[in-house]
Amino acid sequence: MSLNCSLYVILSLLFISAVYADTLNGDDPLIRQVVDGQDTSSSNLLNAEQHHFSQFKSKFKKSYGSQDEHDYRFSVLGLRRLRLPKDANKAPILPTSDLPEDFDWRDKGAVGPVKNQGSCGSCWSFSATGALEGAHFLATGELVSLSEQQLVDCDHECDPEEPGSCDSGCNGGLMNSAFEYSLKAGGLMREEDYPYTDQIAANLVKNGPLAVAINAVFMQTYIGGVSCPYICSRRLDHGVLLVGYGSAGYAPVRMKEKPYWIIKNSWGEKWGENGFYKICRGRNVCGVDSMVSTVAAVQTSSQ
Repeated sequence: MSLNCSLYVILSLLFISAVYADTLNGDDPLIRQVVDGQDTSSSNLLNAEQHHFSQFKSKFKKSYGSQDEHDYRFSVLGLRRLRLPKDANKAPILPTSDLPEDFDWRDKGAVGPVKNQGSCGSCWSFSATGALEGAHFLATGELVSLSEQQLVDCDHECDPEEPGSCDSGCNGGLMNSAFEYSLKAGGLMREEDYPYTDQIAANLVKNGPLAVAINAVFMQTYIGGVSCPYICSRRLDHGVLLVGYGSAGYAPVRMKEKPYWIIKNSWGEKWGENGFYKICRGRNVCGVDSMVSTVAAVQTSSQ
Protein backbone atom coordinates (compact mmCIF):
# COMPACT_ATOMS: atom_id res chain seq x y z
CA MET A 1 0.00 0.00 0.00
CA SER A 2 1.36 3.44 -0.88
CA LEU A 3 2.04 6.22 1.63
CA ASN A 4 -0.93 8.16 0.26
CA CYS A 5 -3.24 5.21 0.85
CA SER A 6 -1.91 4.71 4.38
CA LEU A 7 -2.48 8.36 5.24
CA TYR A 8 -5.93 8.18 3.68
CA VAL A 9 -6.80 5.24 5.92
CA ILE A 10 -5.85 7.19 9.05
CA LEU A 11 -7.76 10.31 8.05
CA SER A 12 -10.86 8.50 6.82
CA LEU A 13 -11.24 6.23 9.84
CA LEU A 14 -10.52 8.93 12.44
CA PHE A 15 -12.11 8.03 15.79
CA ILE A 16 -13.17 4.58 14.53
CA SER A 17 -10.43 2.75 16.44
CA ALA A 18 -11.79 -0.75 16.90
CA VAL A 19 -8.92 -2.93 15.75
CA TYR A 20 -9.22 -5.76 18.24
CA ALA A 21 -12.41 -7.55 19.25
CA ASP A 22 -11.47 -7.53 22.95
CA THR A 23 -11.81 -3.74 23.05
CA LEU A 24 -15.53 -4.42 23.35
CA ASN A 25 -17.63 -6.63 25.56
CA GLY A 26 -17.27 -10.29 24.58
CA ASP A 27 -21.01 -10.46 23.91
CA ASP A 28 -20.82 -7.50 21.53
CA PRO A 29 -18.58 -8.50 18.61
CA LEU A 30 -17.52 -5.87 16.13
CA ILE A 31 -19.06 -7.53 13.09
CA ARG A 32 -22.25 -9.62 12.93
CA GLN A 33 -23.63 -11.29 9.84
CA VAL A 34 -26.60 -13.32 8.60
CA VAL A 35 -25.93 -16.06 6.05
CA ASP A 36 -28.26 -17.85 3.67
CA GLY A 37 -26.70 -20.35 1.27
CA GLN A 38 -29.80 -20.63 -0.90
CA ASP A 39 -29.55 -19.73 -4.57
CA THR A 40 -32.87 -19.73 -6.43
CA SER A 41 -31.45 -18.52 -9.74
CA SER A 42 -32.67 -19.96 -13.03
CA SER A 43 -32.45 -19.18 -16.73
CA ASN A 44 -35.82 -17.42 -16.54
CA LEU A 45 -34.60 -15.22 -13.71
CA LEU A 46 -31.41 -14.44 -15.64
CA ASN A 47 -33.46 -13.36 -18.66
CA ALA A 48 -35.56 -11.16 -16.37
CA GLU A 49 -32.41 -9.58 -14.95
CA GLN A 50 -31.10 -8.80 -18.44
CA HIS A 51 -34.45 -7.24 -19.35
CA HIS A 52 -34.49 -5.10 -16.20
CA PHE A 53 -30.88 -4.06 -16.81
CA SER A 54 -31.83 -2.80 -20.28
CA GLN A 55 -34.72 -0.83 -18.79
CA PHE A 56 -32.38 0.55 -16.12
CA LYS A 57 -29.91 1.79 -18.76
CA SER A 58 -32.68 3.49 -20.73
CA LYS A 59 -34.39 5.11 -17.75
CA PHE A 60 -31.25 6.49 -16.11
CA LYS A 61 -29.45 7.33 -19.39
CA LYS A 62 -26.60 4.89 -18.75
CA SER A 63 -24.34 4.51 -21.78
CA TYR A 64 -21.24 2.40 -22.28
CA GLY A 65 -18.35 2.85 -24.70
CA SER A 66 -18.21 -0.73 -25.94
CA GLN A 67 -19.92 -4.10 -25.73
CA ASP A 68 -17.16 -5.26 -23.38
CA GLU A 69 -17.93 -2.40 -21.01
CA HIS A 70 -21.65 -3.16 -21.22
CA ASP A 71 -21.01 -6.82 -20.40
CA TYR A 72 -18.74 -5.83 -17.52
CA ARG A 73 -21.31 -3.46 -16.00
CA PHE A 74 -24.03 -6.10 -16.23
CA SER A 75 -21.75 -8.60 -14.54
CA VAL A 76 -21.01 -6.14 -11.72
CA LEU A 77 -24.64 -5.19 -11.19
CA GLY A 78 -26.52 -8.32 -12.11
CA LEU A 79 -24.47 -11.48 -11.74
CA ARG A 80 -21.76 -11.17 -9.07
CA ARG A 81 -22.26 -13.79 -6.36
CA LEU A 82 -21.56 -12.45 -2.87
CA ARG A 83 -20.33 -14.97 -0.30
CA LEU A 84 -19.39 -14.86 3.37
CA PRO A 85 -16.45 -16.53 5.13
CA LYS A 86 -17.21 -20.06 6.33
CA ASP A 87 -15.28 -19.73 9.60
CA ALA A 88 -16.93 -16.64 11.12
CA ASN A 89 -18.28 -16.89 14.69
CA LYS A 90 -21.92 -16.70 15.70
CA ALA A 91 -23.18 -13.54 17.40
CA PRO A 92 -25.52 -13.54 20.43
CA ILE A 93 -29.30 -13.49 19.96
CA LEU A 94 -30.90 -10.15 20.89
CA PRO A 95 -34.33 -9.74 22.57
CA THR A 96 -37.08 -8.79 20.13
CA SER A 97 -40.22 -8.53 22.30
CA ASP A 98 -40.07 -4.73 22.72
CA LEU A 99 -39.10 -3.60 19.23
CA PRO A 100 -40.94 -0.50 17.95
CA GLU A 101 -43.42 -1.01 15.11
CA ASP A 102 -41.58 1.51 12.94
CA PHE A 103 -37.93 2.57 13.10
CA ASP A 104 -35.73 4.76 10.89
CA TRP A 105 -32.13 5.80 11.64
CA ARG A 106 -32.57 8.79 9.34
CA ASP A 107 -34.76 10.31 12.05
CA LYS A 108 -31.95 9.83 14.58
CA GLY A 109 -29.27 11.53 12.49
CA ALA A 110 -27.23 8.37 11.84
CA VAL A 111 -27.57 8.29 8.04
CA GLY A 112 -25.57 10.51 5.71
CA PRO A 113 -26.68 11.87 2.34
CA VAL A 114 -27.26 9.55 -0.62
CA LYS A 115 -24.18 9.28 -2.83
CA ASN A 116 -23.66 8.10 -6.40
CA GLN A 117 -21.27 5.28 -7.33
CA GLY A 118 -21.41 6.27 -11.01
CA SER A 119 -20.05 3.70 -13.45
CA CYS A 120 -17.74 2.14 -10.85
CA GLY A 121 -18.80 -1.26 -9.47
CA SER A 122 -18.17 -0.11 -5.90
CA CYS A 123 -21.57 -0.57 -4.24
CA TRP A 124 -19.85 -2.73 -1.60
CA SER A 125 -17.78 0.26 -0.44
CA PHE A 126 -20.87 2.50 -0.06
CA SER A 127 -22.62 -0.20 1.96
CA ALA A 128 -19.58 -0.64 4.22
CA THR A 129 -18.95 3.07 4.82
CA GLY A 130 -22.64 3.61 5.58
CA ALA A 131 -22.50 1.01 8.34
CA LEU A 132 -19.22 2.45 9.67
CA GLU A 133 -20.69 5.96 9.67
CA GLY A 134 -23.66 4.72 11.69
CA ALA A 135 -21.40 2.92 14.15
CA HIS A 136 -19.29 6.05 14.55
CA PHE A 137 -22.45 8.10 15.19
CA LEU A 138 -23.61 5.71 17.90
CA ALA A 139 -20.19 5.81 19.56
CA THR A 140 -19.57 9.57 19.37
CA GLY A 141 -22.83 11.35 18.50
CA GLU A 142 -21.15 12.79 15.40
CA LEU A 143 -22.04 11.87 11.81
CA VAL A 144 -18.89 11.84 9.67
CA SER A 145 -18.92 11.02 5.96
CA LEU A 146 -16.22 8.41 5.30
CA SER A 147 -14.45 7.84 2.02
CA GLU A 148 -15.55 5.10 -0.34
CA GLN A 149 -12.58 6.03 -2.52
CA GLN A 150 -10.23 4.91 0.25
CA LEU A 151 -11.69 1.40 0.09
CA VAL A 152 -11.66 1.39 -3.71
CA ASP A 153 -8.01 2.48 -3.81
CA CYS A 154 -6.49 0.77 -0.77
CA ASP A 155 -8.61 -2.22 0.30
CA HIS A 156 -7.39 -5.53 -1.12
CA GLU A 157 -8.67 -7.88 1.61
CA CYS A 158 -9.32 -11.45 0.45
CA ASP A 159 -11.47 -14.31 1.69
CA PRO A 160 -8.99 -17.21 2.00
CA GLU A 161 -11.82 -19.71 1.46
CA GLU A 162 -12.83 -18.16 -1.86
CA PRO A 163 -10.18 -17.86 -4.62
CA GLY A 164 -10.39 -14.61 -6.53
CA SER A 165 -12.55 -12.95 -3.85
CA CYS A 166 -10.22 -10.04 -3.07
CA ASP A 167 -11.74 -6.58 -2.83
CA SER A 168 -10.75 -4.95 -6.10
CA GLY A 169 -12.12 -1.43 -6.40
CA CYS A 170 -14.48 -0.92 -9.32
CA ASN A 171 -14.30 -4.64 -10.10
CA GLY A 172 -16.29 -5.45 -6.97
CA GLY A 173 -15.79 -6.40 -3.35
CA LEU A 174 -17.48 -7.54 -0.14
CA MET A 175 -18.71 -5.50 2.80
CA ASN A 176 -17.42 -7.98 5.37
CA SER A 177 -13.97 -7.90 3.77
CA ALA A 178 -14.08 -4.12 3.94
CA PHE A 179 -14.81 -4.39 7.67
CA GLU A 180 -11.88 -6.76 8.04
CA TYR A 181 -9.70 -4.26 6.24
CA SER A 182 -10.73 -1.38 8.53
CA LEU A 183 -11.44 -3.19 11.81
CA LYS A 184 -9.77 -6.63 11.64
CA ALA A 185 -12.47 -8.44 13.67
CA GLY A 186 -15.70 -10.38 12.92
CA GLY A 187 -18.62 -12.61 13.94
CA LEU A 188 -21.60 -14.37 12.46
CA MET A 189 -25.33 -14.90 12.88
CA ARG A 190 -27.05 -17.77 11.07
CA GLU A 191 -30.73 -17.53 10.29
CA GLU A 192 -31.48 -21.17 11.12
CA ASP A 193 -30.72 -20.44 14.78
CA TYR A 194 -33.57 -17.95 15.28
CA PRO A 195 -36.15 -15.86 13.34
CA TYR A 196 -33.77 -13.78 11.27
CA THR A 197 -36.16 -10.92 10.45
CA ASP A 198 -36.71 -10.02 14.11
CA GLN A 199 -32.99 -10.37 14.80
CA ILE A 200 -32.15 -8.05 11.92
CA ALA A 201 -34.60 -5.48 13.31
CA ALA A 202 -33.16 -5.87 16.82
CA ASN A 203 -29.61 -5.40 15.55
CA LEU A 204 -30.70 -2.40 13.49
CA VAL A 205 -32.27 -0.68 16.51
CA LYS A 206 -29.36 -1.49 18.83
CA ASN A 207 -26.32 -1.18 16.56
CA GLY A 208 -27.24 1.34 13.87
CA PRO A 209 -27.55 1.06 10.07
CA LEU A 210 -26.64 -2.37 8.67
CA ALA A 211 -24.69 -3.33 5.55
CA VAL A 212 -26.94 -5.54 3.40
CA ALA A 213 -26.55 -7.52 0.18
CA ILE A 214 -29.51 -7.88 -2.16
CA ASN A 215 -30.50 -9.01 -5.65
CA ALA A 216 -30.91 -5.67 -7.43
CA VAL A 217 -32.95 -6.76 -10.45
CA PHE A 218 -36.18 -5.05 -9.31
CA MET A 219 -34.33 -2.03 -7.95
CA GLN A 220 -33.38 -1.08 -11.50
CA THR A 221 -36.97 -0.10 -12.40
CA TYR A 222 -38.08 1.06 -8.94
CA ILE A 223 -40.00 4.35 -8.76
CA GLY A 224 -41.59 4.32 -5.30
CA GLY A 225 -43.80 2.51 -2.81
CA VAL A 226 -42.98 -0.89 -1.34
CA SER A 227 -41.31 -3.29 -3.78
CA CYS A 228 -42.80 -6.73 -3.22
CA PRO A 229 -42.26 -8.95 -6.29
CA TYR A 230 -43.81 -12.41 -6.34
CA ILE A 231 -40.65 -13.98 -7.78
CA CYS A 232 -37.12 -12.68 -7.28
CA SER A 233 -33.76 -14.45 -7.24
CA ARG A 234 -31.82 -14.56 -3.97
CA ARG A 235 -28.52 -14.47 -5.84
CA LEU A 236 -26.90 -11.50 -4.11
CA ASP A 237 -25.28 -8.95 -6.41
CA HIS A 238 -25.54 -5.47 -4.87
CA GLY A 239 -24.47 -3.86 -1.59
CA VAL A 240 -26.78 -1.36 0.14
CA LEU A 241 -27.49 0.05 3.61
CA LEU A 242 -30.47 -0.92 5.79
CA VAL A 243 -31.51 2.19 7.75
CA GLY A 244 -35.00 1.43 9.07
CA TYR A 245 -38.28 -0.39 8.73
CA GLY A 246 -42.02 0.26 8.69
CA SER A 247 -45.09 -1.69 9.73
CA ALA A 248 -47.26 -0.79 6.73
CA GLY A 249 -46.59 0.74 3.32
CA TYR A 250 -48.46 0.43 0.04
CA ALA A 251 -47.09 -2.25 -2.30
CA PRO A 252 -48.43 -1.60 -5.84
CA VAL A 253 -47.86 -5.17 -7.05
CA ARG A 254 -49.85 -6.58 -4.12
CA MET A 255 -52.37 -3.69 -4.08
CA LYS A 256 -52.27 -3.57 -0.28
CA GLU A 257 -50.06 -2.44 2.58
CA LYS A 258 -47.08 -4.57 3.59
CA PRO A 259 -44.33 -4.30 6.24
CA TYR A 260 -41.08 -3.13 4.71
CA TRP A 261 -37.37 -2.42 5.08
CA ILE A 262 -35.93 1.02 4.26
CA ILE A 263 -32.80 0.79 2.11
CA LYS A 264 -30.26 3.51 1.26
CA ASN A 265 -28.86 2.98 -2.23
CA SER A 266 -25.85 4.49 -4.04
CA TRP A 267 -27.37 5.51 -7.39
CA GLY A 268 -27.92 9.18 -6.56
CA GLU A 269 -30.91 11.09 -5.17
CA LYS A 270 -32.87 11.06 -8.44
CA TRP A 271 -33.33 7.29 -8.21
CA GLY A 272 -36.19 5.75 -6.21
CA GLU A 273 -37.57 7.77 -3.29
CA ASN A 274 -34.82 10.41 -3.08
CA GLY A 275 -32.21 7.66 -3.31
CA PHE A 276 -33.97 5.26 -0.91
CA TYR A 277 -35.78 1.97 -1.53
CA LYS A 278 -38.56 0.15 0.32
CA ILE A 279 -38.80 -3.62 0.03
CA CYS A 280 -41.16 -6.14 1.62
CA ARG A 281 -40.05 -7.32 5.06
CA GLY A 282 -40.48 -10.84 6.42
CA ARG A 283 -40.07 -13.16 3.41
CA ASN A 284 -36.42 -12.61 2.47
CA VAL A 285 -37.56 -10.96 -0.77
CA CYS A 286 -34.67 -10.75 -3.25
CA GLY A 287 -32.39 -12.16 -0.54
CA VAL A 288 -32.49 -8.95 1.52
CA ASP A 289 -32.34 -10.92 4.80
CA SER A 290 -29.59 -13.26 3.64
CA MET A 291 -26.38 -11.29 4.19
CA VAL A 292 -26.55 -8.61 6.87
CA SER A 293 -23.49 -7.14 8.57
CA THR A 294 -23.23 -4.75 11.48
CA VAL A 295 -20.14 -3.10 12.85
CA ALA A 296 -19.52 -1.52 16.27
CA ALA A 297 -17.17 1.35 17.03
CA VAL A 298 -15.39 2.46 20.18
CA GLN A 299 -14.06 5.92 20.91
CA THR A 300 -10.47 5.99 22.08
CA SER A 301 -8.16 8.75 23.24
CA SER A 302 -5.85 10.42 20.75
CA GLN A 303 -2.77 9.28 22.70
